This record gives sequence, structure tokens and C-alpha cells, in this order.
Amino acid sequence: MIRSSLLSLCFLLFLSGGSFAADPTYWLDVRPILRKHCTVCHSERKLSEIELSAGLALDKPESILKGSKAGNVLVPGKPDDSLIVTLLSSKDKKRAMPLDAEPIPAADIAIIRTWVATGAPEGTKPKEVETSAIATGPSRPVRKLNISFPTKATLPKTANLPGPLELTLPIGPLPPVAAVSFSPDGKLLASGTYGRVTVWDLTTAKPLKLLTNVLGAVNALKFSPDGKLLAVAGGQPSIRGDLRLFDTTDWKLIHSLGGHLDTVSGIDFTRDNAKIASASFDKTVRVWEVKTGKLMHTYTGHSDSVYAVAFSPDGTWFATASKDRTGRIVETASGKGLLTLSGTDQEVMAVAIRPDGQQVVTGGMETQLSWWDAKTAERVKRTGGPGIAVHELTFDQKGTVCAVAGGDGTVRFYKPSGDLIKAAQAGSMTFTVALDSQGKRASSGGTDGTVKLWDVADARLLATFWSGPDDAWLSLTPEGYYSGTETLLRKGIWKATGKAVTDAKLLTPLNDPLQVGKAAQGQKPADPVWK
Repeated sequence: MIRSSLLSLCFLLFLSGGSFAADPTYWLDVRPILRKHCTVCHSERKLSEIELSAGLALDKPESILKGSKAGNVLVPGKPDDSLIVTLLSSKDKKRAMPLDAEPIPAADIAIIRTWVATGAPEGTKPKEVETSAIATGPSRPVRKLNISFPTKATLPKTANLPGPLELTLPIGPLPPVAAVSFSPDGKLLASGTYGRVTVWDLTTAKPLKLLTNVLGAVNALKFSPDGKLLAVAGGQPSIRGDLRLFDTTDWKLIHSLGGHLDTVSGIDFTRDNAKIASASFDKTVRVWEVKTGKLMHTYTGHSDSVYAVAFSPDGTWFATASKDRTGRIVETASGKGLLTLSGTDQEVMAVAIRPDGQQVVTGGMETQLSWWDAKTAERVKRTGGPGIAVHELTFDQKGTVCAVAGGDGTVRFYKPSGDLIKAAQAGSMTFTVALDSQGKRASSGGTDGTVKLWDVADARLLATFWSGPDDAWLSLTPEGYYSGTETLLRKGIWKATGKAVTDAKLLTPLNDPLQVGKAAQGQKPADPVWK
């Protein structure tokens, strides 16, 4: 038995391609494997988030030797006593690492095992790692790009600075905002970008909570209909998907629902809060019990990535949107495919169901929206959509408005009949859109890295939000009112027609968080008054 295992190990080492003719080292052979499969969770920057990292960092040799909160994970010279080896090859799915993902290839496990067996040598640190460490050290600040936030505010004529004001901050480049969601009562707004979720209090226009214990990209957000949970979906492309449920009373993680083999791109709750569905680039849709986190079934009827999913009002069926150019209507209880929404020439990227359950709306790479009869899957009509692509569709709770996030930089609002109400110019490619329960306010996010709030009736911009590292944030209205972290605002430069405003007293009327909060609630602020 021992001889057979040794022969198998030698064969795996041979298959690995000979990247280590000598003993493998951390920097040359082990680090690339860990970076691909493990350090998205187990890194030094995630150490404080125990639910995600378990207190273990794998991005430096000395961090591995320190072990985790549970104890040592590496015993040099003893691979069978080292968790970093045994957990990678465990047959117990609840213990095997990476959690809820495809196992690491056997050849890679063999490299790690040999590295531990030979004493876990560090090797020579690559120059690019040393350079990166120096560049990001505290003694050498990282240069940031300037990002400008325009307003409509103009100073009094006596200031001799004609033209509207704009605020410039050194915070770029900004990662895209890929997900937004209103709480059912309209008091909270969640926005997601890579590795973080910001929960905004819309009564004050300030961040209430920052969630960073998420895995990789945040592609979708959804409050449960009762407002008690926030679902966060994303993951690592081509490696594993991630779906997490947080309690909105204390923001603690309730469930981490794994199993998808690629990023989770869309989610939806049933109205009774009992189930949640997750659509993934792994070509599947999974339906889960919310209370237990148990997987009910997996729908595998699509031949390519599934972008979005939406439940019917009664929760008995759901509709999908897929890269395979179709949508599907699927029975919730069994996972059985019922109808196919076909006849589309391009990818279908978004789906929404009218709250009365009578119609399904889809959109995608085509520049039109398709309106389907939910009972027969017949296309009732087509209406004009964004000029490039539809990235997301959503209805308000009453079904009075359908909002569309467009790749052409617009946010469009439609009547349930398909007639266009208004189109707002977001200024950059828009990936996500959400409506409050009353259909009065909309939120959007896209490539410019900001969150925008809109008045649906007249497509008027209400406020712009941004949040970033070190708890920095900014809230700004078109009228020029602003609030934010003091350390950030001190770095800002106000300009009018390209000229800097050097007299800080001129800006005093604009520093009014109360007016920003009113705008976030949908009210129109009064124009600034200069004495």
C-alpha cells in the first residue's frame, strides 16, 4: 500500500511538468497555487474577518507558520500533520479546502505536499513582490487619480468665479459598482463593488455599515422582502461562486451558500422569504431554503452562463436569462423546466416578472425589450431599449414602473405597458438598477464607480454616493450640498470654470448634511443661499 502511494506521488510530480527539478519553494512553486485558489479568503488583509479567513493568511511564508486561530496549519517536514496538506485532499466536503469549490488539481497538491515534506523552504522572493511591498509601504504614498463631481451650484457674482462648481478628489481609479438594492421600507440602500458592500442610511445619506467579508466580486445584492436579510452574491470567476446571507439587525453572517463552480451573477427571494434562487456563470440556477441554507435543487437546463433569475409573485415558478440566447420558466418545487423564451438573436442578460405574474420582461445585447406572456411563453411585443445593452431589469413592488440599466449610460423607466416614461443620463455604462417599493426613487451603479439616486417621475438626479477604503465616503447633490469624511474633504478642491475656490467661507452654505439627507429621501433641497 505504501509502495503504491509513493509510486502515485512520483507520477503526479512527473505530471506537474518539472517546475521544480530541485525541492519546491514557497515563492516559486507554492505561492502561485495558493494565490489562484486560497488567498482570496486567506490573506493578511482578511485576517480580522474570522468568518471568511478563519484567522489564517497564506500570502507570506511567515504568516503560514503563525497558523490560524485554531492552531498550527504547517509542521515543516511532516505533511500528514499539516492541515495545509490534509485539508486540500480531505474527502469530507465540509472540511475540504477550498470550501465549496472544485478540488485543487492533484499535481498541485503534490507540489504543496513535497514542499512541506522538504521543510517548507521559502526560496527567493521575486523582485516584483519586493517592489510592490516597497511601493505600497507607508513611507511612499500611492498616487491617486483625480475624480471630479459636478454640481449646478454657482457662487455669487461678487466672488468673480462664474460657472457651476465641481468638487475634485484624489480617489481614482474607482472600481465599478455592479449591484444596488433598496430595503423594503426604503430607508436603506446597499451598493456593491469588488470585495465590499456599503449599506447607506438614506435618512442621513451616510454609510451605516461596511461589509468586507465577501468573496471577490459583488455581482448582485437583494434585501429579503421582510427586510431581515441582505443577500450578497459574487465569487471568483471560473473557480467558485459565493452567496452570503447577512442579518440586517447586527449584520452578522447567517449562511454562506456554496457549491456554484463560477461566479453568482443574479439572485432573488420568494415573497414569503422562504427561498432564494442563485443564477451562475456555471450554467446553473440553484434554489435554497433560506432558514436552513439547504439546497433544494439545481436547474441545469441552460447550455451557457445564466445571468439573472426572478421569482413569480406566488413563488411557484421562476424565470431566467442566459447567454445561450434564451430565457426559461422553471417550476420552483421540482426544478422542472416548463417553458422556453426563445427567438432572441443575442445574449439574454436580464429578466423581470411583473408583480401580477402575467408578464415576463427580458433584455440583453439586443437593443429591444421583449415582453412575454408568462403562461404561454409567447412574445407579446417588443419595445425600444438602451442603445447598447440591457444589464438589469426590475419592477417596483406595485408594478407601476419597470427600470432598465443600460450599457449606453442611461437609466430608463417604463410603464407596465412598455411605454417609455423617462430616460436618465447616468454618464457612464450602467450595470445595475433598483427601485424602492413605491416606485418613486431609483438607484443605479456602473463603470464610474459611484451610486446615483434618481427621482423616477422626472428622471432627476437626487444625489451621488461614493465609498472607498479607510471608511472614506462622500454624498453630494446636484444643488451642491455635500457631506463626507473630514479627512477626505480636506483633500478636495472646489473649482468654478476651472479656477480653484480659495476662500473656504464661500463654500459654507454647501456643507449641509441635512439637505443631502432630504435629497436622498426624494425631497428637492432648497437652493443654497449666500449671505
